[in-house]
Amino acid sequence: MPRKVDKAGWQVLAAVLDSGLTFHGGCCGTGPGYRPRTLREVRERQLLAQRTGIPIAEALVRPNL
Repeated sequence: MPRKVDKAGWQVLAAVLDSGLTFHGGCCGTGPGYRPRTLREVRERQLLAQRTGIPIAEALVRPNL
């Protein structure tokens, strides 16, 4: 969770949640997987989704482009 004054962090969190992703882990303590932490990572993945036509939620969980 970002600090109260971290506007960029809250924008990243909003983008992730607006795409339908959550932070719930899977079974056996595997965790939620990769989630972007910066606005740059969000923008890069949004561009990827636009260029390739994949859903934004799928692009946001990709750790490497």
